[in-house]
Amino acid sequence: MPLRRPGHTGRGSRDLEINPVFSREPLRVPRHAMPDGEMEPDTAYQLVHDELMLDGNARLNLATFVTTWAEPQALRLMAECVEKNMIDKDEYPQTAELETRCVDMLARLWHAEDPHRATGCSTTGSSEAAMLGGLALKRRWRHRRREEGRPADRPNLVMGVNVQICWEKFADYFDVEPRYVPMEGDRYHLSPETAVESCDENTIGVVAVLGSTFDGSYEPVAGIAAALDELQTRTGLDVPIHVDGASGAMIAPFLDPDLHWDFRVPRVASINTSGHKYGLVMPGVGWVLWRDASALPDDLVFHVNYLGGDMPTFALNFSRPGAQVVAQYYNFLRLGFDGYRRVQRTCRDVATRLAGEIAGLGRFELITDGHETPVFAFRVREGIDDFTVFDVSAALRERGWLVPAYTFPENRTDLAVLRVVVRNGFSHDLADLLMEDLRRVLPRLEAQGGPRRTADDAGGFAHGTESKSPRRHGHG
Repeated sequence: MPLRRPGHTGRGSRDLEINPVFSREPLRVPRHAMPDGEMEPDTAYQLVHDELMLDGNARLNLATFVTTWAEPQALRLMAECVEKNMIDKDEYPQTAELETRCVDMLARLWHAEDPHRATGCSTTGSSEAAMLGGLALKRRWRHRRREEGRPADRPNLVMGVNVQICWEKFADYFDVEPRYVPMEGDRYHLSPETAVESCDENTIGVVAVLGSTFDGSYEPVAGIAAALDELQTRTGLDVPIHVDGASGAMIAPFLDPDLHWDFRVPRVASINTSGHKYGLVMPGVGWVLWRDASALPDDLVFHVNYLGGDMPTFALNFSRPGAQVVAQYYNFLRLGFDGYRRVQRTCRDVATRLAGEIAGLGRFELITDGHETPVFAFRVREGIDDFTVFDVSAALRERGWLVPAYTFPENRTDLAVLRVVVRNGFSHDLADLLMEDLRRVLPRLEAQGGPRRTADDAGGFAHGTESKSPRRHGHG
């Protein structure tokens, strides 16, 4: 049975009425059923095009981390490769070669000890990449437990409650107990102490997030690793780390070169990133890399024929587009290290300047200021009772700005914030226009005499900050 759209009540089920400009076609077209006959391509295009005008402007969407601008040459390459299936290694050998080169480049970027021994692949995005990293952790743990003659039926994964929703899906789909570390006070993500407290002999790994979706902050990977080293010294428990670098793994190498979060940290077994976020590619492509072949159990790897040889593959999806992989390689060639550093530096400069100007208005308090990933969150200052962050979000939307407002998860549900994601293409000029509109709406909001909107009015406008399921498992 097909899934229904959430909240769909049947409104808008009336057939589409075609304006007389399309008089060469029938004047009515069914909305939820396939038409009986054909129509002119231009007519079909115009129908779809006109409905899509109701979508928000992607360039003004400050909720999404996903790339919304690309160079014409990258788009041209994607159009030239749109029909290529990434899984067909033998039919499209050069596309497969470009994927391998991208993996090698990322291995060097993330300081793999021997980049040629690091293993990895492209995916449809960070969610798939994260799940592959989690599966490898689970399988390695299970092999070790069975070799020791111990039960391997109660795996758990330790992570902050701020992780992206894909990790809840991983735990649910693959029967792993999710141990979410709640936020506490001004600590909005996982800390070394809280990570270690949740680990036991059934822990398959710890997920450390480099660029929290809630506020853009980095989790202290090196500190978590050091705490796990001490745990192993005390107890013998050897718990690996997977770094969810969906955003930050394409920021930190260029802007924070002295920050140890990657394969320079021996306990980091795997890393994922999103090529279609700060990798600067249109959606959807992600990447996952393991430190070396030993970090990826061979029984998870499938082998396909590739130019008469063997090509190992590990992915949840089979058929998927090759165009985004080609665009990723184009970006790596086109920008190089210095070009990526310039782009990411500009994003961070815009984010920190905009955060500072918003704080300077006097009505808001910063939670983060964009100095890690180019993302910042801010709340309405205490004592201001005329409006909420949800009022601000709705008022900005009137001008086309999509700025999400949401509450933080358990233990800090009292904290409601707005979040701004600065991506390539969101310039200082656009930031100035956002500030002008924010200044313009504030007097009206202050004059309304009290909040008009609450979290219930935000709908699904959360972009990765959804509350995790209340279902919990006890520590076994």
